[in-house]
Amino acid sequence: MTRKERYDNIIKWFSETMPSPKTELEYDSPFHLLLAVILSAQCTDKRVNMVSPALFEAFPDPASLAVASEEDVYSFIKSVTFPNNKTRHLIKAAKILVDEFGGEMPSDIDNLMKLPGVGRKTANVMLAVVWNKSAMAVDTHVFRVSNRLGLTDNSKTPYATEKTLVKYIPEHIVSTAHHWLILHGRYVCKSRNPDCVNCGIAEFCKTFKSQKKGKRDKTKKSIN
Repeated sequence: MTRKERYDNIIKWFSETMPSPKTELEYDSPFHLLLAVILSAQCTDKRVNMVSPALFEAFPDPASLAVASEEDVYSFIKSVTFPNNKTRHLIKAAKILVDEFGGEMPSDIDNLMKLPGVGRKTANVMLAVVWNKSAMAVDTHVFRVSNRLGLTDNSKTPYATEKTLVKYIPEHIVSTAHHWLILHGRYVCKSRNPDCVNCGIAEFCKTFKSQKKGKRDKTKKSIN
């Protein structure tokens, strides 16, 4: 199977089975999505969704968060991972939004990455979710799933994965494909126990096919 055939088959399957995927982070504005994505680093969306409603109510906009004390912000997010660092990032990001962007969320990757706690992945999430731009956020799920499926050729870095995916996925569905790969990695192609038996795209998966071939070869050797 060529790489193009693999992409075509996988995209076709996702398009039919998951036509309108969405982020599992709960938010009510671009600003609050930014806070949620920063909080979600090395933390589950479920945990973030538990703490975010009270945080959003207390800080409805960048101006209110920019003048908050670290103690106040920490009290809302203390149950997420790395709450001290994330507290500082949230406040500093809000201050930059107020001072440099007039309280508005920038819609380009370079300006988004000026915000503390915002790397390339987080910036791409914002571009894909808020503005539906052709942006591929590569988290651990996307990185793992892409390599396993054979969408990438054993990429060594998230950026290498991003470049390959954006090259082969049609531009108008890149932001959608971002959700496909994340959700597939979260619920099916898990890190430790991938559910290959119930995976709808196993027949197109490079790793699954190589494993099946390996088992057949072992069987032949044992018979001989």
